[in-house]
Amino acid sequence: MKKVIHTDKAPKAVGPYSQAVRTGNLVFTAGQIPIDPATGKLVPGGIKEQAHRVLENLKAVLEAAGTDFSRVVKCTVFLDDLKNFAEFNEAYGEYFASDQPARSAFQVAGLPLGAKVEIEMVAFVD
Repeated sequence: MKKVIHTDKAPKAVGPYSQAVRTGNLVFTAGQIPIDPATGKLVPGGIKEQAHRVLENLKAVLEAAGTDFSRVVKCTVFLDDLKNFAEFNEAYGEYFASDQPARSAFQVAGLPLGAKVEIEMVAFVD
């Protein structure tokens, strides 16, 4: 069975997709970009500020699904420039200090609204 996950603590979907979907004991998030849910606008700043906003958005989506970062098993990261990889890792590491999930990271040609980073996750729920 599939359950759509939604929270007002993260940006609304800007297209025909859900913030996350739970099936069985797995939660699959949509990619999140650094949109402030209060303003609906891209947060100002560099890769660290944007990474923090994305991770806070994902934290809210995971909480709405009944899970958290400690149960994330896979992250996929899309960066507008791999030159930002080290700075991104500094911010990311604050959310995954131990028992880090598997992760892939890619440089892409572009992200929505000119974002520097987008992240999607897979987590489990007990």
